[in-house]
Amino acid sequence: MALDLPGYILAIDVGSSSVRCSLYDGAGGLVEGTGTSFQHGFTYTRDGGSMLDADELCELIFGAVDGTLARAGEKAKSTVAVASSTFWHSVLGVDQRGCPTTPILTWTDTRAADAARELRERLDEDAVHRRTGCVFHPSYLPAKLLWLSHFFPKSFSKTERFLSPDEYLRLRLFGEAKVGVSMASGTGLFDQHRKAWDEELLDALPTKEGQLSLISDEPSRGLKGEWARRWPELTDVVWFPAAGDGACSNVGSGCVKSERMALMVGTSGALRVLWKGDSARVPEELWCYRADSKRFVAGGALSDGGNLVAWLRNALRLPEKEETEKLLAGMEPDAHGLTFLPLLAGERAPGWAAGASGSVAGLSLATRPVEILRAAMEAVALRFALIGHKLDKSLPEGSDSRQVIATGGGLSSSPTWTQIMADTLGRQVTVSTVPEASNRGAALLALEALGGPPLEEVEAPLGEAYEPDLSRHAAYEEALNRQKALYNAVVRQK
Repeated sequence: MALDLPGYILAIDVGSSSVRCSLYDGAGGLVEGTGTSFQHGFTYTRDGGSMLDADELCELIFGAVDGTLARAGEKAKSTVAVASSTFWHSVLGVDQRGCPTTPILTWTDTRAADAARELRERLDEDAVHRRTGCVFHPSYLPAKLLWLSHFFPKSFSKTERFLSPDEYLRLRLFGEAKVGVSMASGTGLFDQHRKAWDEELLDALPTKEGQLSLISDEPSRGLKGEWARRWPELTDVVWFPAAGDGACSNVGSGCVKSERMALMVGTSGALRVLWKGDSARVPEELWCYRADSKRFVAGGALSDGGNLVAWLRNALRLPEKEETEKLLAGMEPDAHGLTFLPLLAGERAPGWAAGASGSVAGLSLATRPVEILRAAMEAVALRFALIGHKLDKSLPEGSDSRQVIATGGGLSSSPTWTQIMADTLGRQVTVSTVPEASNRGAALLALEALGGPPLEEVEAPLGEAYEPDLSRHAAYEEALNRQKALYNAVVRQK
């Protein structure tokens, strides 16, 4: 179903490893040849820091917009709106002039682990979790802001506002910073039910509500000055506040009802369910945010996904990808004798042990490098199985019949890993053929807001389906029990 508008949506996806921009038509279809992308990376420090320079990120976004407008040619003049998807759980401070007082502290920054424990001692974490959908963890803003006040008091005292990367972009473009419901919902400071900043939590923090942006899904419009001269095609179009990249990925891949789970393996990993509703019961040990003011998205995220596989390929000096894939495919499930905890970047769901690290048990002189890689892939799948069990118990219409749709480059590039996921979860896993799910999701959210079809009526193309093997599923159930035992033995909780 196409939107009856003679125009296009320019969609920007600000991810953890790249910035992408493309044009989409009124049916949510990618306009071929308009895509622009730039790679980037977080800056890591030995003490757990993970940062980005806000202005450097903005320059990448500006360059991506430049590239797509140039590629679009005459079609760019028919752009009616700009939509965006941005990574959640990240923050920077700005002073009275709007200049950064801190770098962007990203979702992988673990330096606030002690601050999270301090909050856990002072407040009722279960009550906060029920309201905000977030536990106390260094990924989220409560711990980040408390940590900043302790360790960088000068920068903290100079900070007038705390913003997400998208809010900072809007401050530069429009001179004002509003935050959409979706981005606010991933901060840990947002009451998911009232759709407002959580007053009780803010009272316990050194940050006040006046230092946070107005929550509004109303778009901005009216580029002026250098931006109007740079992008005359966009001068009068509406710019929607960014939605969280995870929610956009669900939307773009067609996982917009509770009967479908989106299994994303990119740099990190996540298993998510999105649904339309007036209220939600926050799943135990998992998170619950919003895609927009009408829809919830719940699930669990892993800090180790494609990044773990890439690290192992390099560290173990494995053969080229095609040869390695053949070796992996020829191995039987859990035949390597290894128990792997894939927590090299710390843990988010379901245990939230920020200080966790990776562990491998069962190594011997007979262990081959490719067996370590296979064990890691299986181990990531086992963590997803834990999350899937908890989602089924907590969400509307929960049952083992939920269809799993695979997104992200990690699975699309490895049929073996996709089959491991199906066997471990005990469910059919169908590969999404949407090339950029988060970008498409942002465009579809904007189209609906402009009067287009409801998200639930828009189809998403699907590819190959992988059926689970029940005997292999039984083997992975035993492997999961071993992984749980290793976790209990070596991981320091939260």
